[in-house]
Amino acid sequence: MAENYSLDGLLESAVEAAKKAGAIIQSGFYDTKRVEHKGLVDLVTETDKACEELIFNSLKKQYPNHKFIGEETTASYGATELTDEPTWIVDPLDGTTNFVHGFPFVCVSIGLTIGKIPTVGVVYNPIMDEIFTAIRGSGAFLNGKPIKSSSQTELVGALLATEAGTKRDKSTLDASTNQINSLLFKVRSLRMSGSCALNLCGIACGRLDLFYEIGFGGSWDVAAGALIVTEAGGHVFDPSGAEFDLTCQRVAASNAFLKDAFIKALQESS
Repeated sequence: MAENYSLDGLLESAVEAAKKAGAIIQSGFYDTKRVEHKGLVDLVTETDKACEELIFNSLKKQYPNHKFIGEETTASYGATELTDEPTWIVDPLDGTTNFVHGFPFVCVSIGLTIGKIPTVGVVYNPIMDEIFTAIRGSGAFLNGKPIKSSSQTELVGALLATEAGTKRDKSTLDASTNQINSLLFKVRSLRMSGSCALNLCGIACGRLDLFYEIGFGGSWDVAAGALIVTEAGGHVFDPSGAEFDLTCQRVAASNAFLKDAFIKALQESS
């Protein structure tokens, strides 16, 4: 059980696994990729699969009694229920489309939940050599240095991030673009980086002030990043304003000051 392991040791194991997977991503980043389609624009590569296998094998050797949830195994074998057991939740390559196009916003995301609560988080971008880490109750760090969310207090000065998602039906696109159109009247500017995990880390280190995404892949996109945001002093919540649910494919995040104003803007734009 988790009580037999120190949280520092669990973090060290996650960092080690993330760096091993990151080396695979880095080595293949500029090569021609073999790409498969999970949907019209939703992609998966051999690198995604190789990284997930490496991470799972590395962690299972050390923690054979822990549970595991991964993006690629879920795609192949179906969803695994999140329980109270210590559970590693892994996105082996968040930003696969970026990876395919050689756009450097890609990362490995490894989160550990205990009692369904995010407890350890690692997000590693091997192309930019940035590793975000957090342990519940111990702060958030970028390459070992403490980070904090931004001090922006007005929506009009805020940098907002979101994503277009992978659905291309007219009703979904109309809803998302109409919401973006409404929000652009209220914020400074908008970014779409192509990585949910890195968008959350952007909130944590103050590069971004606001972020929301609806309909992303699954808990592997947010398990690590949500913890990193909260440990950096930011807020993570449902875009409706309700409490954040790790399993429901809806997330919003803000710095310490803009949560209420952002929820109001999201409600008015939906």
